[in-house]
Amino acid sequence: MSDAPLSPTLKELPKVSPDLKSELQDFNTEKLKNAETNEKNVLPTAEDVAQERTHQDLIKGVEDFDTKKLKHTNTVEKICLPDKEAIELEKGQQQLIAGIENFDAKSLKPTETQEKNPLPTKEVIEAEKSA
Repeated sequence: MSDAPLSPTLKELPKVSPDLKSELQDFNTEKLKNAETNEKNVLPTAEDVAQERTHQDLIKGVEDFDTKKLKHTNTVEKICLPDKEAIELEKGQQQLIAGIENFDAKSLKPTETQEKNPLPTKEVIEAEKSA
């Protein structure tokens, strides 16, 4: 014999109460209200499908690309070194900057400032206004 479960007999099934049974039998479907169905699963548009197909074709083209179709090329690298004039100019600029950075302010001599263009006094200004 097999170990498959046996289906229950009619006596073993659960009993439905007579009130519920009569209610189910007497139910009138005309009492139900009409409901409008809204489709929640929106299908993609033709534009979406075309865009996805284009993307898939592009990826497939990259994956299936045959490198034997490529032509061999030689790359020529040109290194442009600066000429003597540019090197000398750069050295001069570096020496100038080094001279400014390493300048010793203690080696300067003290000086006195003399004012050679003094401002006019109040009397002189009023004399010019009255003239």
